[in-house]
Amino acid sequence: MVASDRSPAPAPGDPSATARERLPAPRRHPVLHAVDLVRETLPPLHPGGRPVIGAVAAGALALRAARGRGTVGAALTTAAVAAFFRAPRRTTPRRAGIAVAPADGTVSVVGDAEAPPELVAKGFPSGPRPRVSTFLSVYDVHVQRVPTDGQVLAVEHRPGTYVSADLPEASEGNARTSLWLRDTEGRDLAVVQIAGLLARRIVCDAAAGDEVAAGETYGLIRFGSRVDLLLPPGSAIGVEIGQRTVGAETVLATLPDAATLPPGAPGDGG
Repeated sequence: MVASDRSPAPAPGDPSATARERLPAPRRHPVLHAVDLVRETLPPLHPGGRPVIGAVAAGALALRAARGRGTVGAALTTAAVAAFFRAPRRTTPRRAGIAVAPADGTVSVVGDAEAPPELVAKGFPSGPRPRVSTFLSVYDVHVQRVPTDGQVLAVEHRPGTYVSADLPEASEGNARTSLWLRDTEGRDLAVVQIAGLLARRIVCDAAAGDEVAAGETYGLIRFGSRVDLLLPPGSAIGVEIGQRTVGAETVLATLPDAATLPPGAPGDGG
């Protein structure tokens, strides 16, 4: 008798079920498998880079059409610009009480600093707090990552100058966008995107009220820049000047226990 499609499934331990479980999975077509490998190898692009990539590609193709040659050059130029806007997938440590790097780059400044006045005006706790500055060269990934789980309380942009982002004074004078983040334990942090000598465009996709998770991409700075992370007082910084950081993966600091912060202290969320 031929079993119908509605025959009951074999019970666990049934020899016929075990035999079927041993059958190899259907093989994927080699071309489709190759496409999957390319997708896994090449990082996705940040949406903020698409207009720039499109403009560069159009210009390169127009130049190639006018000169009748230069296909390779056009392709390489477009690929180089596209690489600048890459947003690679990262694996973020899920340990509690840590702040991960908001950017790829080189640690350029470690020390205490005041929070941006524009955030203090919004209610961010005033007073000195630990700061780690990361300098991004034109070769680094330029997307920014959320350092901890929490909620965005404010995002403020301030126009300014465009001195080289690796200089300490860049934090004060350069154009910047500051984000106030309160983590799930009530500790206050600030992430500051700072324009550089060549950077003229800061993209911040986060807005006040957003619930965010550590490691998420939230912004982009185009062509050389700096990102400052201001931590709660009492944080233990775990990186040194000159050290390379990997956004969303490198642990920049261990945060203080929120219960040990006195009421009204900067960073207690009060």
